[in-house]
Amino acid sequence: MKRCPWASSDLAVAYHDEEWGRPVHDDRVLFEFLILEGAQAGLSWETILKKRDHYRTVFDNFEPGFVARYNKRKIESLLKDPGIVRNRLKVESSVRNAKAFLKVQEEHGAFGAYLWEWVDGAPVQSRIKKPADIPATSPLSDRISKDLKKRGFNFVGSTIIYAYLQAVGVVNDHLISCPQYAAVQRVAAAPL
Repeated sequence: MKRCPWASSDLAVAYHDEEWGRPVHDDRVLFEFLILEGAQAGLSWETILKKRDHYRTVFDNFEPGFVARYNKRKIESLLKDPGIVRNRLKVESSVRNAKAFLKVQEEHGAFGAYLWEWVDGAPVQSRIKKPADIPATSPLSDRISKDLKKRGFNFVGSTIIYAYLQAVGVVNDHLISCPQYAAVQRVAAAPL
């Protein structure tokens, strides 16, 4: 049995085997992935994995309450930091998304509650046999993307949201030949 072929570096293998596709319910982690998936747009995930620890440091460990209060001075300092993706739109969207994230938490009690409602609390178990069959979007990512945009989020297009859903385990897109496919199914079936 071989792991998913995109996991080709040591960093990617560790991420693939320990995190990717495992159901996440922790709001801080859900916010982290939302910001990192937006930062990744147009770049490789490997680039983001290399910068992830630094992101955690300069983005206050992805605590949405802190990020929501970032002012112009903080944003300008982030834009000078070579340890992150220095794209103004992406950095500013992280602040905007933090504010929207907090509103969703207020409305639903937790962002995780909002997110997992879309799938009735159970991850979608894809049965993908080859990498070419992994979609870039889905009707689910289309609907969530549209709803997030209505709620004031940006950098949440359907492709970014599909990658997000894969990362946080809402969708299990490990290839069925990958040992992690069954491992993720077991984690998903375990009671919270």
